[in-house]
Amino acid sequence: MKKNSLTIRTLIDLSVFSVVILLLLWIIQIQFLKYFYEKYQIDNVTNVAKTIQSTPNFTSDDLENLAFKSNLCIQYYHDNTIESYNIKDNNCVLGSDNKQVIKIKEDLITSDANYMKLIGPNGGRSIIYLVKSNDELIYLNTSIEDLNSTTSVLRNQLIYITLLLILLSLIVSIFISKQVNKPILRLIDSAKELSKGNYKVKFDGGNVAELDELANVLTVAASEMDKTDELRRDLIANVSHDLKTPLTMIKAYAEKVRDLSYKDPEKRTSDLNVIIDESDRLNNLVNDLLELSKIQAHEDTITLVNYDLADEINEVMRRYDVIKEKDHINFEINMKENAMVCADRSKIDQVLYNLINNAIEHTGDDLSVKINVKEKRFTYLVEITNTGKGIPKDEIPLVWNRYYTKKKNHKRNNIGTGLGLSIVKGVLEKHNFKYGVKSEENKYTTFYFEINKAKESKNNAIIKVNK
Repeated sequence: MKKNSLTIRTLIDLSVFSVVILLLLWIIQIQFLKYFYEKYQIDNVTNVAKTIQSTPNFTSDDLENLAFKSNLCIQYYHDNTIESYNIKDNNCVLGSDNKQVIKIKEDLITSDANYMKLIGPNGGRSIIYLVKSNDELIYLNTSIEDLNSTTSVLRNQLIYITLLLILLSLIVSIFISKQVNKPILRLIDSAKELSKGNYKVKFDGGNVAELDELANVLTVAASEMDKTDELRRDLIANVSHDLKTPLTMIKAYAEKVRDLSYKDPEKRTSDLNVIIDESDRLNNLVNDLLELSKIQAHEDTITLVNYDLADEINEVMRRYDVIKEKDHINFEINMKENAMVCADRSKIDQVLYNLINNAIEHTGDDLSVKINVKEKRFTYLVEITNTGKGIPKDEIPLVWNRYYTKKKNHKRNNIGTGLGLSIVKGVLEKHNFKYGVKSEENKYTTFYFEINKAKESKNNAIIKVNK
């Protein structure tokens, strides 16, 4: 279905609006004019009658003033006397000898009705109203004019008004559509530039509140897309570098084994160990990329179980015995003997490994890493602290970005893949756990997260959660 442009749509809407207004004018001015006019005349006579009834000891002068002021003719019957006011008006029927007029006047005396309508032989219409006051009778009369000529004039006027309104609606619709279209067209042009990859494009709403808000949203979106594109380029560059380095090492040492050290068992074993280590680095990188991809695609599932976090941390730390001996890392652990929590055990292990590896990579000259587990009311607070250069305040929000550590060229980078903190962020957000980082330059850096305490239960409930 073909859609109309804003100009055409505005023109159609204003034209429909104009037609509706004109129809209302036609209905009110032509169809209901007679009804409103007759009602006005009846109300006028009724108001004069109420004025007479509410005026104590009214005089002939009062009646005469009312007759001329309200354009009525009046007959006043009292003490066998008839007084007439404005009765010589051509439209007045009170002074007529017409039998129909006489009969209506007599019927009003005995009827409960206050007034009756009179239709004359030539089509003229009148209203005769009777005011009774003791033995006195006051007849009020007003004519109801034939409005055919008036409606004819109005009909002709409305034809011209209709044509004028249609012309005005065309002019106004074109003007409004142009005024509204300008900022929208500018936004469309800017959006086209954005679609071409120009993330520096600016959006202008043209001082229209809603369009300004849309422009601001699009500007922010363009800025975020620019950052994402930069991260994408950095990720490709870093992954390529991380893949290339171990592959180069594997190839070099494999050729060395083939050509040189294959006859020397000691050198051959050493060279093969390098190949195995570099293969492990490649494997870790691929696993981290797959894990991060699953987290970002919301394809992974967390399985909540109750387990002892203290036992798990001790088990994790046993796997760092080789690093402690090799690199002389000093681990300080402060926690209770038992800390029952509820979480996905394997994924929290990933968090612990990545945070500990990160702390080892960036620790200072004292080679110290501290792990604290503090009990709170509903959670346990896990803190992993290292000394070293720390993180500048303006860079703290960036540490969760992929390959942030690679950019900064810190002292060590022989354990992690540069994706660890992104994985930590994804896992903790999937659990809805609070997390963060505190740092002071040239002193310390502390990564922390809170993990829910286990709910008291006889059975170790296992709950699969898709998020």
